[in-house]
Amino acid sequence: MPAFSDRLGGRARPRPPLVLVLIVAALVAVTLIPLGYVVTTTISTGWETASALIFRPRVGELLVNTVSLVVVTIPICVTLGVGAAWLVERTTVFGFRWWGPVLAAPLAVPAFVNSYAWVTVIPSLHGLWSGVLVATLSYFPLVALPVAATLRRLDPAVEESARALGSSPWAVFFRVVVPQLRLPTLGGALLIGLHLLAEYGAFAMLRFDTFTTAILEQFQSTFNGVAGSMLASVLVVCCLVLLVSEAAARGSARYARIGSGAARSAPRIRLRWSAVPATLALVALTVLALGVPLWTIVRWLRIGGSEVWQSAALWPALTQTLAFGLVGALAATALAFPVAWLAIRWPGVFSKIVEGTNYVTSSLPGIVTALALITVTIRYANPLYQTTIMVIVAYVLMFLPRSLVSLRAGLAQVPVGLEEASAALGRPPWTTFLRVTLRLTAPSAAVGAALVFMAIATELTATLLLAPNGTRTLSTRFWSLTSELDYAAAAPYALLMIALALPMTYLLFSQSRKAAGA
Repeated sequence: MPAFSDRLGGRARPRPPLVLVLIVAALVAVTLIPLGYVVTTTISTGWETASALIFRPRVGELLVNTVSLVVVTIPICVTLGVGAAWLVERTTVFGFRWWGPVLAAPLAVPAFVNSYAWVTVIPSLHGLWSGVLVATLSYFPLVALPVAATLRRLDPAVEESARALGSSPWAVFFRVVVPQLRLPTLGGALLIGLHLLAEYGAFAMLRFDTFTTAILEQFQSTFNGVAGSMLASVLVVCCLVLLVSEAAARGSARYARIGSGAARSAPRIRLRWSAVPATLALVALTVLALGVPLWTIVRWLRIGGSEVWQSAALWPALTQTLAFGLVGALAATALAFPVAWLAIRWPGVFSKIVEGTNYVTSSLPGIVTALALITVTIRYANPLYQTTIMVIVAYVLMFLPRSLVSLRAGLAQVPVGLEEASAALGRPPWTTFLRVTLRLTAPSAAVGAALVFMAIATELTATLLLAPNGTRTLSTRFWSLTSELDYAAAAPYALLMIALALPMTYLLFSQSRKAAGA
């Protein structure tokens, strides 16, 4: 096999193995199915029909609703996330050592379960501001977690210099600290925006129409593929606008500590008289984000009594959820390995393209991925239509980057010299991979698999569209019962989803602290 000069540390390295390239290329081809579906459907529809379906009052109404939701929710989540993270990491707020995992815990409550709770408390809840309320309480930890991790890593010398020059605490916060939080804040804001575009259950329960709710309603009521596809194309454009906007706002700036000496933590600010209102603010946020859904679930369980736990569908739903989660997590992690390996051991244009396609595809709403797989299977692989295989494929396309990010970091920490030493001792490549590379990356692989499992255990939209007849997961069964207004029977499913997600949420929090050196 011909070699090329991929110099790393002054050494020429061989080309990546052909088998690895073929596996990654096949994965990229599958990954491009959702984008290809949107593009080909739009082209085949024709400009006249497509424009008639896109440029109509209904689409304008959905666009206003969706954009308003994103524009209003993201700044509120950023404010809450940055403020809560700063209080917990930089001040003497009461119980600051315990607030970190508490602020991460709302991620274990699916947004549609949050809607179920708030609709129970306030039955008249609907519309834009109801959507903003539920989305904010569900997604603000996506900003709080990375911001808290960044605050732990910041060099306190810069802030001390600003204070020594006479800057007030507020001036130091806004002029010194906040600019250094730009990257994690923008990253969290992007994740929140993509969640808002993809969410179906929460907004359907609140009777607030977005593109995702309209697409699913169109598909379920009339099976109008063309109209639904045109709505999906507009939704994809919205996703791409978010991705481009975040990349432009992020720019090329990097914030790293470059001074000499050992890193140290910033001293905590003594709140004195303001400690009480600060603590009460955190308590109020926790009550709204966690207390309301948990209290609602317990209330409905009490109303339903022991009978709700005796449902014949409950335990099959739990076992099917566990099966989907385990198989999907293993598949996503296994397929993320060759991509991460290529990116770390043979960095270049090809590896960047491979990573980029995975990230773009995963940023698309699950409903677009599901519609793409439905169209492809009906036209070209009918035996696979509404099979478990396609459900797992959808999960891999949607959640593979969750494994990829963790595996990439793990592989980057594996010394190349160990692999070379194994090869020098005559070990075949697969033996080296199993005994050296795989063993050293196992912790990172486990974290990535756990994150994928958590996402699958609470996924709703793609499962509703793709699952075979008779399939009942916790999320789909919960959705079916709440659609029938049987809230008491739905409560056990909500509780089990939260119980499955909580350990994964704590793992995510622990990893963020570990990455920050805490």
